Amino acid sequence: MADTFDLIVIGSGPGGYVAAIRASQLGLKTAIVERENLGGICLNWGCIPTKALLKSGEKYESLSHLKDYGLSAEKIGFDFDAIIQRSRGVAKQLNQGVGFLMKKNKIEVIEGTAKLEKGSAAPKVVIALKAGGSRTVEAKSVMLAVGARARALPQIGLEADGERIWAYREAMAPKFMPKSIVVIGSGAIGIEFGSFYRALGCEVTVVEALDRIMPVEDEEVSKAAQKSFEKRGMKFRIGAKVTKVSKDANGVKVDVEVGGKAETLSAEVCISAVGITANTDDIGLEALGVELDRGHIKAGPHCETNVKGLYAIGDCAGAPWLAHKASHEGIHCAEHIAGFKTPQVVSPIAGCTYAQPQVASVGLTEQAAKATGREVKVGRFPFRVNGKAIASGDTDGFVKTIFDAQTGALIGAHMIGAEVTEMIQGYVTAITMEATEEDLHGTVYPHPTMSEAMHEAALDAYGRVIHI
Repeated sequence: MADTFDLIVIGSGPGGYVAAIRASQLGLKTAIVERENLGGICLNWGCIPTKALLKSGEKYESLSHLKDYGLSAEKIGFDFDAIIQRSRGVAKQLNQGVGFLMKKNKIEVIEGTAKLEKGSAAPKVVIALKAGGSRTVEAKSVMLAVGARARALPQIGLEADGERIWAYREAMAPKFMPKSIVVIGSGAIGIEFGSFYRALGCEVTVVEALDRIMPVEDEEVSKAAQKSFEKRGMKFRIGAKVTKVSKDANGVKVDVEVGGKAETLSAEVCISAVGITANTDDIGLEALGVELDRGHIKAGPHCETNVKGLYAIGDCAGAPWLAHKASHEGIHCAEHIAGFKTPQVVSPIAGCTYAQPQVASVGLTEQAAKATGREVKVGRFPFRVNGKAIASGDTDGFVKTIFDAQTGALIGAHMIGAEVTEMIQGYVTAITMEATEEDLHGTVYPHPTMSEAMHEAALDAYGRVIHI
């Protein structure tokens, strides 16, 4: 006879484990199934350990600018293995933290690979246990939080092999420090890895198929980002179609077409950052008749699927593929399952890239806002005239705001510069609370802070900027 629960969560990433905690807080008997590591890809092989790597790169790169601060040091260098081990240690610490939270909230953790079969109230879950054997569990509700994996393009030879062609896992725990890298894809993952390896002196070339890097960002930010990265020594091939990736014992060759001309890029390693594929195969979705959209599970406003009692959150349920979106969905879904009648809060989802400089954005780009047919007011403020930025030596970048000219509502904000990933939440809150230009103009920002640029950018949109 199958064990029974109120909720079974499949996948323990930032969506799954957070959902399980919230469900347990609400009195639901909850189990979570994980085939690999508690915390999922984000905590173990994504968001968190990459930030540890980037911080090491940032610290090392800053040593070359000590004279700017009246400082000096001798015999500057780095231990690549120690950098990698620090990153892995950070992931291990947080993995253990999630384990503690599971015990604290009395959530049963089942280690193994889950597959769905037809059940009564909801699909039953058959688990191939890590320790051997199998176990069948049933619940009133089942939540899929199975995430996604790096996309491969075997037809052109772009498939991670752990040696010369890397995806995020290999790039995070490599066997050696390469002298040269070709990164395919200029989204957040590609730019972050390119930034890290460039900080340690690696020759980095980024290949992007579209006409600008970081194509989801506002066009001004994309151009400013490329200029800043090029100043640091990164190279770019824009509008480049990759036709073939080949490898040998010494490195890789990446054949591209740029403007109709063929070119071959050579490097020791190629990093593939061409997107993700949802982990929706081999879990029984087809037999249940679960509706999919290009491999992702179709889910409604409460994360419900077309199958009774089955829910889907996070990366497996579609864009944006971000940890904070998964956590938000997980909490809402758990509350819905527990009987909460509150409507889903539609909060804008910020995007963050933790390169040097950082990039952060929320809401509509200027181009997207104008495409809706509305009149907009745009404000900008550069960090080069911000007091805190000047004192810190972090004058690269700017803040850009976009307002609806008729209503005064803030509808978009875009930032590039030091620590803007921490600052963007101010604008996320503003848009969520439907703030207008009057609200932002009347807000008092502490001085001296880089966040004052956020105030000035809002003022600039209405011709009221003070410091330029």
